[in-house]
Amino acid sequence: MKSVVFKEYPIGKIGIAEEMGKITQVYLKEDDLIGEVEIAETPLLCEAHQQLSEYFRGERKAFTLPLNPQGTPFMRKVWDKLCAIPYGKTASYKEIAEQISSPKAVRAVGLANNRNPIPLFIPCHRVIGSDGKLVGYRGGLDMKEALLKLEESHV
Repeated sequence: MKSVVFKEYPIGKIGIAEEMGKITQVYLKEDDLIGEVEIAETPLLCEAHQQLSEYFRGERKAFTLPLNPQGTPFMRKVWDKLCAIPYGKTASYKEIAEQISSPKAVRAVGLANNRNPIPLFIPCHRVIGSDGKLVGYRGGLDMKEALLKLEESHV
């Protein structure tokens, strides 16, 4: 069974879930909870929330947590590339598609980005449109903009 803990952050309440010693889900809203979960603080969830707090204070630019996002091999390839986008930088969906040697898969990259189960730790907020505009984010564009401004201010 998944364990989850919610804590308050500058962008709202965030829940982090773990299963079998790996982070499996980040909930940007409590009502996003799906399936059976147990509200229980574990050492890994304490560490994950500590790292997230450091991130919001501008003290952490990279996370060092065991992640286990569930998705197709294509999605996992996209999520790996998202993790390579440096703190305070952005990349377009097209650039990610090119980096995974699928230049025509821009829409599929967008879908994988949208289905990222571990936002923040897998930084899908750093992906923007080719024209430089903010597009799509599960937490809303206001949240995406706030995260990008936070990183910009600590680069």
